[in-house]
Amino acid sequence: MIQKLIASILPFLPKKFIWMFSKRYIAGENIEDVVKTTYDLDAIGIAVTIDFLGEFVTTLEQARAQKETYMAIIDRFGRQQVNVSLSLKPSSFGLLINEEACYALVREVVIRAAANSRRVRIDMEDSKCVDREIKLYKRIHEEFPHNVGIAIQAYMRRTDADLKNMLMWHTEETPVNIRLCKGIYNEPETIAFKKHEQINAQFLKNLEFLLTSNIFVGIATHDKHLITGALNIINKYGFNEDLYEFQMLYGVTPELGKEIVEKGHPLRVYVPFGKDWFGYSTRRLKENPKMVGQIIKALFVRG
Repeated sequence: MIQKLIASILPFLPKKFIWMFSKRYIAGENIEDVVKTTYDLDAIGIAVTIDFLGEFVTTLEQARAQKETYMAIIDRFGRQQVNVSLSLKPSSFGLLINEEACYALVREVVIRAAANSRRVRIDMEDSKCVDREIKLYKRIHEEFPHNVGIAIQAYMRRTDADLKNMLMWHTEETPVNIRLCKGIYNEPETIAFKKHEQINAQFLKNLEFLLTSNIFVGIATHDKHLITGALNIINKYGFNEDLYEFQMLYGVTPELGKEIVEKGHPLRVYVPFGKDWFGYSTRRLKENPKMVGQIIKALFVRG
């Protein structure tokens, strides 16, 4: 209750105060900020996926501006030897305004990414977007199977069926690429598992299904129990590193990420940036009030 109260108050506090904890989790406001962070991580063997903050657009003009930023990011890196991909939220490309316009804008980004040997990840959002985002992924995957992937949330009750359907699209020539995460949105129990144990069990079940189906999976978690479970599955079947990578959020449990790299496993870090960092930070707190305790600890322990 106290965490929820603090989370509701934080959006009304000065931006300078919010930035005290946000700067640990966000690269900065500008493209050059995220470029520097990307090169720093690449230098120590950590791959990056870049997320430009700008959710909940209300006009197609805003969606087109979002597209132009992603184009600029791709052009900034060009074909340089740096392991970087891009993640985008379809809602920021106008998914809830006009699905066809959203498809056209995302497709433009994927075309540019493909020309530079980059991959674009379609992020998964709340339940009202799931069908539309899977449909969007399927359409673009048919044309650019090697340059597009999608995030899937293990806590959704429909996920088992969604993954089985995607397996039908998956061939050696048209590989499916999945980022598997727990899921963060506050969904009703009728459509999502709510208990921690249930969600973890579903995550590992989905992971084993994907790997044994020879589908590349980004194992997106900071949960040590799930990381241990994932390593057990990998070791059990002897999966090669070209079939998976661990994925973590920038600034979250970096020590755990370092352990994964030191053990010889690939790691990709999800790096957000943009002028909308304030809205992003406060929205994430409302969606996940448990983060408040971590933030307060960070403020006092890390100064």
